[in-house]
Amino acid sequence: MPISLITFRLHGTIPAATGRELQAERRRAHEAGAEHRRAQKQFFAAFDAVLDRAPIGPRYFDSEKMAEALAGEILMLEETGFAVLGFAILPNHVHLVVLLPETSNLSFAKAIDLLHLRTGTACRRLVRPKLPPEAEFWQVGWQEYEVQDEAELTRLLAYVRGNARAAGLPARFQEWPYVNE
Repeated sequence: MPISLITFRLHGTIPAATGRELQAERRRAHEAGAEHRRAQKQFFAAFDAVLDRAPIGPRYFDSEKMAEALAGEILMLEETGFAVLGFAILPNHVHLVVLLPETSNLSFAKAIDLLHLRTGTACRRLVRPKLPPEAEFWQVGWQEYEVQDEAELTRLLAYVRGNARAAGLPARFQEWPYVNE
């Protein structure tokens, strides 16, 4: 049964030049012969560090109403056959550790697309005055990192749980109910 750490973010939260630079670094690591998983880990660490610094873009999940809407939809993934092992909602992005049972007819891609659609619609209503109808809510796509073993799962869940503290967010983010394990 595949378990993955999935990270998705609000639209416009990484400067375009920074995104291109991160992708170029990942390509260079592969071309230099770096092992794929190591290159993925390095890319993810750099990608997440940029999101944690929040240099640009919206921070909609500073609002507890917005975070609550997203948390509810994340937990609804369990109704579609996924097991939500842990998640953290940060001001501009989300970390989600999920298990997809082999018997499920729904792929990670389809589940995240549905989650984007449902949460985008619900959250858009909450920010209507700030967000024009034609504006994007979520950045297209997501980062996925497949968990290899139980030890790695334990490390990733600890990372998700401690991400708000590591990002230097206020205590309310470290203690609020939108970090689940």
